[in-house]
Amino acid sequence: MSLFSHIGIFTKPNDTRVDKTLQQLHEFLLQRGLHVYCDFSAGVILGQASLTAEVLARQIDLAIVVGGDGTLLTAGRLLAPFEVPIVGINLGRVGFLVDVSPAEMEAQLDEILNGHSREEQRLVLHAEAVREDEIIGSGDAINDVVLHVRNEIRMIEFTTWVDGHFVNTQRADGMIITTPTGSTAYALSSGGPILHPSLQAIALVPVCPHTLSDRPLVLNSQSKVEIELCPERDIPARVSFDGHNNIALESGDRIRVHARPEKVRLLHPQSYDYYHILREKLHWGVQL
Repeated sequence: MSLFSHIGIFTKPNDTRVDKTLQQLHEFLLQRGLHVYCDFSAGVILGQASLTAEVLARQIDLAIVVGGDGTLLTAGRLLAPFEVPIVGINLGRVGFLVDVSPAEMEAQLDEILNGHSREEQRLVLHAEAVREDEIIGSGDAINDVVLHVRNEIRMIEFTTWVDGHFVNTQRADGMIITTPTGSTAYALSSGGPILHPSLQAIALVPVCPHTLSDRPLVLNSQSKVEIELCPERDIPARVSFDGHNNIALESGDRIRVHARPEKVRLLHPQSYDYYHILREKLHWGVQL
């Protein structure tokens, strides 16, 4: 008997690569007698009725994402407050998060639906952009919150506080506030550490800092980070959340970042091995 009864299918809009896998998944779930619901994109491809995002999140007890890591991040930001577990079927380019192979989809989903899976809980960050004590925008991020320059190739200057304590004033192309999930994304290419997903930690990773001694800093996940754009350097900047929802910033603006109490619940096949994924995706041990 299936541990789950109401399944939501999520996929990337206008991605024709997912059609065959989506059809196969839909038929597989119906054959098991499960109630299947679709987000808008999956509904269009399957010719089925779809639900709005929030209604869908309240109806389901398991989400299956067909696509890449970006599609799963979008679903994860939606589903975290509802504590809905997520399974990812990998049709993307990298696949650190979506780890079910289409070729093994039915066998691996059988295991997961019957309760034989490995669960991870991933941190979610919340950030607010503040101008003169007024919140001008906010957003959530599973990978990272990124402060970066806008429209120009120039360094910005900013000051960082952690839990109210002054840390540093830096000149750099930006700052990445990353979760363990995001430590293998933009933060990795900027010289940040790889953080195991089980760690309750976040890292501050400067992007191309002017001073080479400005190194990444790993913090407890309960830390509250505040970054202010120095008023003396009027260089336009922006903050983004998982690469989306950019908010334009001006000198003197502040970003406040903390971890949300809710977490993203990821379900993996029992054969899941994080170190195998690192070796495969980062080509460790490959002799060129």
